[in-house]
Amino acid sequence: MEETATVLLVLLGAAAALAFGAFAVVSVREGEKRAAKIAWAAGGILGVLFFGAALLPAAVKLSLLALVGAAIALAAVLILLPLGRVAAGADTPQQLVDERDIMFARARLRPGSPEYASYYAMRPENRAGDDLTRSKPGLLSSGSQAFDPFLFAAAEASFDLTEAVRDRVGGPVAATRYDCPPPQMTAFIKGLAKYYGALDAGIARLQPYHVYSHVGRGSGAWGEPVRLDHSCAVAFTVEMDFQMIGANPAAPGVMESARQYVEAARVALQLAGAIRRLGYDARAHIDGNYRVIAPLVARDAGLGEIGRMGLLMTPARGPRVRIGLVTTDLELLPDARRPDPAVVDFCSVCKKCAVNCPSRSIPFDDRQQIDGALRWQIDAETCYRYWRLVGTDCGVCMTVCPYSHPANWAHNMVRRAVSRSGCARRAAYWLDDFFYGRKPSPKPPPPWLARAETSKSGKER
Repeated sequence: MEETATVLLVLLGAAAALAFGAFAVVSVREGEKRAAKIAWAAGGILGVLFFGAALLPAAVKLSLLALVGAAIALAAVLILLPLGRVAAGADTPQQLVDERDIMFARARLRPGSPEYASYYAMRPENRAGDDLTRSKPGLLSSGSQAFDPFLFAAAEASFDLTEAVRDRVGGPVAATRYDCPPPQMTAFIKGLAKYYGALDAGIARLQPYHVYSHVGRGSGAWGEPVRLDHSCAVAFTVEMDFQMIGANPAAPGVMESARQYVEAARVALQLAGAIRRLGYDARAHIDGNYRVIAPLVARDAGLGEIGRMGLLMTPARGPRVRIGLVTTDLELLPDARRPDPAVVDFCSVCKKCAVNCPSRSIPFDDRQQIDGALRWQIDAETCYRYWRLVGTDCGVCMTVCPYSHPANWAHNMVRRAVSRSGCARRAAYWLDDFFYGRKPSPKPPPPWLARAETSKSGKER
C-alpha cells in the first residue's frame, strides 16, 4: 500500500508539473509573460510538494492522497455537472433603432449643414455632448494621444478601401434565376462565405428590430425611412489577430480593426455578388453602410451572445471578431438562435471589461430593461469621445475579455467547462485574474512593427 501511495504521489507531481509546464509554453507563445511565469512557478512548486510528500510516512501519504482524491472528485462534480443554470431572459428589442441616433452617424454631422440643424431640432438634448465630442482630436488624428504616423497610415489605407466600395453594396440581379432546394442552397451559401474567408457563418430570418428605421449614414438620403425588402440575412464573422489587438488602445489595435473591416466587406461584397448572379436580390452591409444592426442579426443567426460590453460574444473567439452581413430575398433555412445563458452569467460576475474601460463607459450593474429588452447598455457617448481623444477605436474591453483568448487546447478546455457550470464560470473568472491580472497591461505588438523612432511632425514636401 505504501509503495502504491508513493507511486501515485510521484505521478501526481509529474502530472502537475507537466500540465502547468504545457500551459506555460502556450502562454509564452501567446506573449503572456505573467501567465507563463505563474504557470512555471505553480508547476515547479506542486511538483516539489508531491515529490517531497512521497518521502513522508505511510499514514501521511495515504491521508494526503485521500484529501487530493476528494478535492479532485469535488472539482469534477462542480465543474463537469451542469450546475448553476441561469435564464437568458426576454432580450428581444421591442422598438426600432434610428440610425441617426448612433454615435457614428452623429459624428458625421457638420455644424451649419441641414442635417445638423434637422437632427438637433429633433434631439436637442444630444447637441452639447456631441459638440464636446467633436472638439476632441478625432479618430486617427495627428493630435490624438496614440498618434503613430506609420500605423495610422496603414489603418487609414484600410478605411479608405472600405470607403471606396461603400456604394457597391448592391447591384443588378441576373435575369436567369437558378433554383436549388433550401437545405442545399443554405449549405452552399454558408460554405461559400467560409470559402471567401469567413470564420463562421449563420442564417437569420430578418426581423423588424434588426433593421434601422431611418438612414443615418452610408448610401441613400440622410433621414429617409429604411426600405429593405429582404427576408433572410447571412451573418458571418472574421477573426481579429490576438497579438495585434493585445496592444489596445494603441495604434496596432486600430490597424487590425480596420484590416478586418476590409475583410468583412470583401466577403460580404463577394457573397452578395454571387447571390445576385444566381438571380436573387442581395445587399452587402459593410462598415459605414449598414441598414441592419449587425450584432443582433449575428446573435439571431446562432453565432454568439451579446455580452456586457455590447458586442457579440462568439463561442471560440469571444468579442475578438468583426461581423459581416448580406441580406437577400433568396430562400434560406434559418439557424436556430442558441441563447447562451452561460455568457450572460459569466459577464454578470466577471466585469473585467468594465474595470478596464478607460472611459468608464461599460456598466457594472446588472442587465436592465431597455426598449423592451433585458440587456446591458454602454454609454456610447463617452466611449466614442474617448476614441476621438486617443485616436483609435480603443478595444480594451475585447482585449481583456477572458473569452478573447486564442482557441487552443488550454483555453478550449476552460470554454467547455464554463459553458456547462456556474461553478466553473466563477473559477475561470478567478483564474483569469490570477494568471493574467485584473488589469492586464497592453501587450507589445509583433516584432515586425518595431522601427526606429521618428519625428511625429513630418516634413512638407
